[in-house]
Amino acid sequence: MKNNKKKLWLVYAIVAMIFWGVWGAFTGLPAENDFPDTLIYCVWAITMILPSLFVLGKSGWKVDMDIKSIMYGLIIGFLGAGGQMILFYAVTIGPTYLIFPIISLSPIVTIVLSMAFLKERTGLLGGIGIVLALISLPLFEYGGAEDASVVGEGGESLWFILAIIVLFAWGVQAYFMKLANNVMKAESIFFYMTLTGLLLIPVAILMTDFSKEINWGVNGPYLAAIIQILNAIGALCLVYAFRFGKAMVVSPLTNAGAPLMTSIISLLFLGIIPGLYKIIGISLALVAAFLLARSTED
Repeated sequence: MKNNKKKLWLVYAIVAMIFWGVWGAFTGLPAENDFPDTLIYCVWAITMILPSLFVLGKSGWKVDMDIKSIMYGLIIGFLGAGGQMILFYAVTIGPTYLIFPIISLSPIVTIVLSMAFLKERTGLLGGIGIVLALISLPLFEYGGAEDASVVGEGGESLWFILAIIVLFAWGVQAYFMKLANNVMKAESIFFYMTLTGLLLIPVAILMTDFSKEINWGVNGPYLAAIIQILNAIGALCLVYAFRFGKAMVVSPLTNAGAPLMTSIISLLFLGIIPGLYKIIGISLALVAAFLLARSTED
């Protein structure tokens, strides 16, 4: 039975990639239907409860509660949840097919932090990935208004800045996950991610403008719940993919595969063709994400 579970790692990784790819493409839809991005965050945080209970049940309801585990758990959780909150706003004003490839470059932050504080070295793959990432980022903004039709009013540059912030937040989060995995169980990490997400719900509610009309219909909170549960299940599958499988394959699938799916689905859904520079930027970013993810596992 144990060997059968180990063989499932690739299934978990592929499910995480597919679920996150679809989630990324459609996560902005409820906001387009007048359901605020701050409330989408609340829905996402709530959808994390069920998978969290599932993994805790599988681990015998034991949570690492020592000081170091709590510190790592809260840092990882708040960076992840804060990034989600920013991301939900970013996708309401910017194109998802550009935002997610940018975020996929978060391993570059993890690598730099590991080199600076853990004295780790990056190999050839990491070096090439960093160079490609640095080349790709300016291309997302180069070309002026060639994609103005898909960018919300006043958000032509803001979405790019927000995507960079999420990139840094999740890159730092991954660094602390790397440290945390040496002292605590994956189920405990997921528990703290859920807990911190729920703790930020009051902040999201306070940020919500209730003076504006809010869509409480099927294509508002209920659609958000369906989309966000994909994110939560994807995160759960990732936990098990890393537990039973090879990180050197899991990381590229999630860091590059999911954003690639998001970009393709978004482009098909929007029915547009981005400019040449943005196509090059997307391509370089995805290749860089793959190389960076591989290098972090060498």
